[in-house]
Amino acid sequence: MDIILPIVLFVAGFLAGGFLIWQLKHKESEAAKRSATELEDLFGNLSRQALSENQRQFLELARNEFVKLQEGSSQQLDQKKELIDSSLQNIQRSLKDLGEGTAGLRAQVRTSGERLDNLQDTTNQLRLILSSSQARGQWGERLVEDILNLLGLMEGKNYTKQSMEGGDRPDFTFLLPRDKRLNMDVKFPIAHYENFLASDEDTTQADEKKHFLADVRRHVSAVSKRNYIDPAGGTVDYVLLFIPNESIYSFINQEDHELIDFAMTKRIVLCSPLTLYAILSLIRQSVASFAVERKAGDLQILVQDFSKQWEVYGEKVESMGKSLTAANNHFDQLKSTRATALERPMRKIMDLNLETQNESLPAIEVNDDE
Repeated sequence: MDIILPIVLFVAGFLAGGFLIWQLKHKESEAAKRSATELEDLFGNLSRQALSENQRQFLELARNEFVKLQEGSSQQLDQKKELIDSSLQNIQRSLKDLGEGTAGLRAQVRTSGERLDNLQDTTNQLRLILSSSQARGQWGERLVEDILNLLGLMEGKNYTKQSMEGGDRPDFTFLLPRDKRLNMDVKFPIAHYENFLASDEDTTQADEKKHFLADVRRHVSAVSKRNYIDPAGGTVDYVLLFIPNESIYSFINQEDHELIDFAMTKRIVLCSPLTLYAILSLIRQSVASFAVERKAGDLQILVQDFSKQWEVYGEKVESMGKSLTAANNHFDQLKSTRATALERPMRKIMDLNLETQNESLPAIEVNDDE
């Protein structure tokens, strides 16, 4: 009995202690649960707050970045738009320039076509001219007349012209000082030269060139036998033979170096349009110099008369200068000395009191002798 009681007390105390411990453990467990719940709520709230703040910051950052991106995109778009507008303007200008250039090119092509047609017509006319001896002479005559008009030479005064049907008469005769004359022939053989240009075969060209140079020599000899050179009749001792083309003149000098000397032995000077212009310029200058020389005596007399009249003029001018100087001196004397002499009595007259009431004016004695 003594043993059971302590055992029962021990068991009861053990159970009471266990229950107490269980209660404590239960309370701690409840407290832990409540703490965990509160911590969970607290952490949940903090997490939500942090998430909300992070979300707000993220949205703000995203918004700022979007605004920056939008602004950058807008600037890039504006730059690209300006670049595209500039490119379009350049393309538009290029298209406009291309259109103008095309129009100009079209006009040039049209003009070139018209010029080619005119050149073809001119070539055909030239071929017709060169195919006739009479037409060649008229062509050469027209070239010479153009040169004469350019130099200012007048028909009937500086030269005379013969008709193409004049036979052996010179085509042009230039009138020189001291009743001298210079004759010129403008007809020239050119048929074989045309054949030379028209042929593509070397053999034919060689033959045509040979015949052409031979024709030129024969024509030079024929002209030398005419009465174009007659010093006794008043002509100079040489005659001009006009070649109406610079290319033909150069061709003759290049292909036959002795032809010019051959013509000079016949006292014939071959002239192209340029050399004829030079020769006629010298002739015109010599005529003018001769006219001045012929009138030099009259000019000297006029100069001497002018010199005498100039001396008389100088004397008269000098005399007039002296007279003007004396008149100026007299004027200065009248302006200064005489004016001062007149002003002195005038001031005295003005100083008199003519309105005196108590005194009568003195009688003015008149001298009858004055």
